[in-house]
Amino acid sequence: MTQGIAIMVQGCTSDAGKSLITMALCRYLSDQGYKVAPFKAQNMSNNARVVAGGEIGTAQWLQAKAARVTPDVRMNPILLKPESHVHSQVIVLGKVHLEYSRMDWRGRSNLLWPIVQGALQNLLSEYEIVVIEGAGSPAEINLVSSDIVNMRVAEAVKAKVLLVVDIDRGGAFAHLFGTYSLLHERQQKLITGFVLNKFRGDSSLLAPGPELLTKLTGLPLAGIVPLFHHTIPNEEGPSLHINSIVPGRKNVQVICGPYASNLDEFTLLQQVCNLSWIRSPDEITNPDLLILPGSKNSAADRAWMRGNGLDKAIIKLAKNNVSVMGICGGMQILGSSIRDDSKIESKVPSEGLGLLDIETEFFEDKRVIRTSMRIPRMDHEWAWLSEKTIDGYEVRFGRSKARGRGSSNKNEWCDFFQDANILGIYIHGLFENEEVLNDFSGVKFKNLEFSLSDLSEKVIAGFDPQWLESFIPHKQKIEGRA
Repeated sequence: MTQGIAIMVQGCTSDAGKSLITMALCRYLSDQGYKVAPFKAQNMSNNARVVAGGEIGTAQWLQAKAARVTPDVRMNPILLKPESHVHSQVIVLGKVHLEYSRMDWRGRSNLLWPIVQGALQNLLSEYEIVVIEGAGSPAEINLVSSDIVNMRVAEAVKAKVLLVVDIDRGGAFAHLFGTYSLLHERQQKLITGFVLNKFRGDSSLLAPGPELLTKLTGLPLAGIVPLFHHTIPNEEGPSLHINSIVPGRKNVQVICGPYASNLDEFTLLQQVCNLSWIRSPDEITNPDLLILPGSKNSAADRAWMRGNGLDKAIIKLAKNNVSVMGICGGMQILGSSIRDDSKIESKVPSEGLGLLDIETEFFEDKRVIRTSMRIPRMDHEWAWLSEKTIDGYEVRFGRSKARGRGSSNKNEWCDFFQDANILGIYIHGLFENEEVLNDFSGVKFKNLEFSLSDLSEKVIAGFDPQWLESFIPHKQKIEGRA
């Protein structure tokens, strides 16, 4: 059995487009008949998906879908979920690791490196090609000593590296040359080409930039990928800076606090409704549905609402019979109290909004599971959801107990609680269920499979075919693998 081949997408900056280009390459390689898997050593995101073995970043989950393989924890062995400006929950091979979470990040890097190596080597022994995504920039010279995600990974597996820059930001050639120049000579030899991503305008105006860059580095311009609209969830959620406005569609507004999580689950909803992201009370404008999404720190997001007056605005809407839904952390915030004695997320207890008669308590054993539930029969504002079976996932420490009002199961743990126009639900993925979307909106949408193929087609069209042929290994070189 031969070892798999590694190719890698690195970027000059964060948000250069690494995740989407990796995704597009995964689908392209799958279309060519390769057995391919994605990999990112360490990701930082509060958007996660439940897979075999635990949870991984949404980007790697999507990349696995693009590759048409089953996502698993080896594809993102380290996931950092920010809980404050200086602290993150550390997920190791799908499971929360509280000891690592309490450590200084520089101190834990060397401890995590063997885990990263093991996961990657395991994938390379199973797949023909592994498409690796870097993080941030490989030229962060202050972070080189603790690097476990960029050039250290590339060198470990002799990956062929593609360096991507967001030209829409400006300064693209300086970013590319500066990044290349700050790398060690042995690392420069791993880079095979540059990509100008998110380009718009007349490409002839780029001259003589590409030619001069090639003279300075000896490396070709591998492609010019245009800026285009897509329907793939962004790593930090779907198009967070874009509010969709189409006459005749329902208006859905999502409270977007500093620790809002799993926002990617609203991508399809954004296609079929007028969806707005709310950060202050004056942004709320007659919603048909107001959603409090998941939260990586429910108590902190509740305090944020108190500080900017959103709590009063939400309570007023609820009293005016607007449909209000809380998902996971959002459900906790809608309740009467949030208690975290183990200080998993917050050091102090918090009062909820008091719109649902539930109390939430945090426990150290995290619930990470793919699941399904059948919604009970409901009338009026929730009739569109009534008696549907929902497939989704749960990622949470908190558990909520029903108290009195609106409950037939007083003092029991609950994953669903409804009181008139207020609804709380622990399962993520509600709005990724086709029947739910159809009955709620009545509008057709592009599913994930279509979106992945469309993305790949548009990205790959921007590459130089000759460079792409040299970058991708020939099939006969890796034939005969088990």
